[in-house]
This record gives sequence, C-alpha cells and structure tokens, in this order.
Amino acid sequence: MRRLMLGFLAVAGCGPSQPAEHFGFITRLGNDTISVENVVRRGDTLTIDGVDRFPRVRQRHANITLTPDGSIRRLVMDITTPSEPANERVRHIVADVTRDSVLMTKRDSAGYTRWAFSHGSEPVVAHVPQMYSLYELYFSAALARPAVSTTPAADTVPLRQFYIDREFDRFPLGHATVRRLPGNKADVWHDWLSGVGEATLDSSHRLLRYTGARTTYKVDVTRISEPANIQAIGAQFATLETKNGVSQLSVRDTTRARIGPATFAVDYGRPLARGRKLLGGVVPFDYVWRTGANAATQFRTSAPITLAGIAVPPGTYTLWTIPREKGGADLIVNKQSGQWGTDYDGARDLGTAPMQTETPSAPVDRFTIS
Repeated sequence: MRRLMLGFLAVAGCGPSQPAEHFGFITRLGNDTISVENVVRRGDTLTIDGVDRFPRVRQRHANITLTPDGSIRRLVMDITTPSEPANERVRHIVADVTRDSVLMTKRDSAGYTRWAFSHGSEPVVAHVPQMYSLYELYFSAALARPAVSTTPAADTVPLRQFYIDREFDRFPLGHATVRRLPGNKADVWHDWLSGVGEATLDSSHRLLRYTGARTTYKVDVTRISEPANIQAIGAQFATLETKNGVSQLSVRDTTRARIGPATFAVDYGRPLARGRKLLGGVVPFDYVWRTGANAATQFRTSAPITLAGIAVPPGTYTLWTIPREKGGADLIVNKQSGQWGTDYDGARDLGTAPMQTETPSAPVDRFTIS
C-alpha cells in the first residue's frame, strides 16, 4: 500500500504541462521591415527567436523565466552578429535577478565578464532596441500591479531595466515608466528612448500594437499569430548587409559651401520617406523639428554671415525648423551644439526667420540639404 501511495503522489505531482502560446512581432519603419520575432510562451517561461537590423544585423535566441509578478527572474540570450569579425561574432549573456540585485555575465571571445547592480524593489525588465517581445513584458509587469490611482490616465508604474546590447559597466540599470491610459492603452518612456511610445493591449495585457510616432524611433509594431521564418529573414538581412554594408537607418551627411569669405558646413541626418508622409505625418506641423534625423543638425561658419536675415557670428550652431500647416516654415538658429535632436532649448536661440516652401516636381525619398 505504501508503494502505491507514493506512486500516486508522483503521478499527481507531474500534472499536465501548460499549453504553449505561439506569437511574435513585426517591426516596420515605413515600408521597411527592421525586426521580426517569434515567441513561445508556457506559463512563466518564454523562448524567443528574432532578427533585427539596427543598424547591424543581429540574430538572437533567448530563454526567459519570469517571477509571479511578471519581472524577469532569469534571462539567457545568445547574440550573433554576422558582420562582426569572427572572434567577436557571438556573445552569450546571462542575467539572474535576485531580491535586490541583477547579476550579469557576458561570455565572448575575450572570456567572461561579470557585473552586479542593485535594483531596489521595482520590477526588473530587459531592454533591447527593436525587440518588442521585451516591451510586452514591460507592460504586463507594470499593469499587473494594482492601480495606484483612481484616475487611470495619471497612474504610472516605475520599472528598472538592463540593456543587453551595451557594455554593462558603462550602462548600468536604467529607469522606465509605464502609464495606464484609457481604452486598453498604455505608454512608456525610459532612459534609452527619446520620447514616449504608445501601446495597444488586450485585456490580458498582451501587446497588440506599438507605435513610436512620438519617439526618435518612428516604428510601427504589430503582433503576429503565425511564426515567421526567422532563419530565412536573417539570411536575407545578412545578404543585403554584405552587399550594401552596415549603414544607419538615417545616414549622416555633410554639405559644404562658400559664402563670400565664409566657409560654411552643415552636418545632418538624412531620413528616408520609406513610403511615409513626412511633413504633417512623421514630422508634425507647428512643432520644432531637428531638420534631419538622430543628432541635431549642426552647422559651422568660419566668418560672419547672414542666414535668412539672421546675423550669425563665426562659430558652431544648430538648425531647427517649424513646418507650418498653413504653409511656409520657420528657420531657427540655436547657439547650442553637439546635442541629440530632441534636446532643443529655445532659450538659446540666436534668431528665427520665416522661410518659403515649394513642392518639388517629383517625389524625393531622402531628405537633402543643399
């Protein structure tokens, strides 16, 4: 009888395994696909396979275990970057989250490197740009917590995040905040995101759609229910990278000119339309725009000049623009330089002047200053 009872307990303890949920995400910048992910979730464990080009092509395989509150307990990720030298191509990352610390280990051709960071009592999540399966964990971990406000639009939840793609000694734990919004929506901002991203969720806090329209990364993310062929997509991305080289999504360029005795140079990012409407779409009307992409558009003049009626002494400045919905635009010359394109400080303006606009005879896909 004793043997029978023990056998019964062993069988009862095994129980049926939890059913697997299969889903994924596709990330697009205009009409260009820049990231694809497949996810298999069983309860509190996830297996993720993905590929992105941001800007280098990277293939990822990750296994994640969550705590009951949705925070990460353990993450193991293998990252392959085909364009890197052979001895730097593969990295193995392990993150273990304890009650008060995040313990990180990186293994590559140089050996093992380890770090430890204190995280306090806030939920801990991982961050990889363009890996939106991790963004789903942001939202589910934050929104699973009891509401702290009777006004949903004012209810925010702080998180801590570790950045997989950076050197951990130079980029320790960052801060993130998720805010509940009405209508199954939420937004997020964090230390590695310029602006605020917005998510549409279902009643179980699954990420259905994400838009970066109010961020530097103007991406659109959609959930998929059928698995994508990650290997084939990764091979296609790698082939294009081998053919065209590694390039930023918005390349940097410089325009030079001579104006009388002055040597004049403009350094700027060149966004692509990618099938999108730029003015009045990606670039909203009646707001200050960086006049390019990524870092602020910067210019230097070696001698005094007059630019659109603004007297500009020799030096380095940034150029900003306000496209107007009713036509025309305002040009702003600002005395600050070297900053990111979202760091505009109007108190440091040298001057503002109206500009005339005209429609080109043929569509232009890449932004150009000439």
